[in-house]
Amino acid sequence: MNRIFRGLTRIFHQWHEAWASRGVRGRSVVEICGLTLLLLSWNCSAEEFNLPGNGDSVIGSVTTTVVKKGDTLLDIARRNELGYRDIQLANPGVDMWLPGKGRHIVLPTKYVLPLTPHTGIVLNIPEMRLYYYPKPVAGQPRKVITYPLGIGREGWTTPYVNTRVIAKQKHPSWYPPKSIQKEHAEEGDPLPDRIGPGPDNPLGNYALKLALPSYLIHGTNKPYGIGLRVSHGCIRLYPEDIKALFQAVPVGTPVHIVNQPYKLGLSNGRFYLEAHPSLGEDSERFKDNITSVVQMVVKLTDNHDYYIDWNLAQAVIREHKGIPVEIGRLKKTDMIAQSRDTKQADARDHKLDLKLESGLSSN
Repeated sequence: MNRIFRGLTRIFHQWHEAWASRGVRGRSVVEICGLTLLLLSWNCSAEEFNLPGNGDSVIGSVTTTVVKKGDTLLDIARRNELGYRDIQLANPGVDMWLPGKGRHIVLPTKYVLPLTPHTGIVLNIPEMRLYYYPKPVAGQPRKVITYPLGIGREGWTTPYVNTRVIAKQKHPSWYPPKSIQKEHAEEGDPLPDRIGPGPDNPLGNYALKLALPSYLIHGTNKPYGIGLRVSHGCIRLYPEDIKALFQAVPVGTPVHIVNQPYKLGLSNGRFYLEAHPSLGEDSERFKDNITSVVQMVVKLTDNHDYYIDWNLAQAVIREHKGIPVEIGRLKKTDMIAQSRDTKQADARDHKLDLKLESGLSSN
């Protein structure tokens, strides 16, 4: 239902742009439509998931939708909190611009949580996805909210570090660095020293400044670049997503930037492996590499006995469709022990470090 309201809100903004130049009568019609949408959406909240209380780390579910007249895959992706590559990998062979009315489209909205502490913001760069863990509220289950990203293109990769949000800015101005000005000048598209708020500003309407110098989490004036490598290292979100994140995230929120193309999680004693294409500059490092999966199995099992179909695991890595696949399970006796000892499972989450940020050990 929330996706419907987000879609209606987006349509409203498009109407506003179209009618705003037509005078008072046009604007009043749009204002009435906007008020109606506001009234309808009062009882709606951002799309979010409850964190499993037993230490499990798989959320959501894979679903399908039907292409409607005029839909592109990018429209469907945006309506369902997916990026360009998410929808492309899950629907191979489907035309991005003319998918065909009536065609069933797979929505890969099931996720293995990255192997990090469940605090603050986690940016998993090769997955092109953000996970936000709000501070727990007494008496309520812990939450996680996830959004697709646009990331830095090759040569402008976001560094893998722990940082934090140090400032929030609404309607930011962009001051292009000299290196970017030079690049644009060489392409015949010179940039001014400052681009103010407005439709030409690539930062969009909201920006979160990180302690990492010159890096931001921000919106975009080109939303169809979400799910692609298009930026100069900063993190881009859909306009509606950065607005929600901007409102929710306090200054001081920790930010973990990680490189985990392969993610392994547990759900009801069963292992799920989710594999994404590694970044181009990491392709040799991760190609058909099962080592990082072995390391994650060891970390997650905590000396429990398990069964893993390693041939299936290798196939998942090779195909890297971004959809969690069940590849094994804990032994039955260990599943019972795990369900009885949720405190130990919760404690394990807080002990997780970021040694697997690169997917491989540092040794």
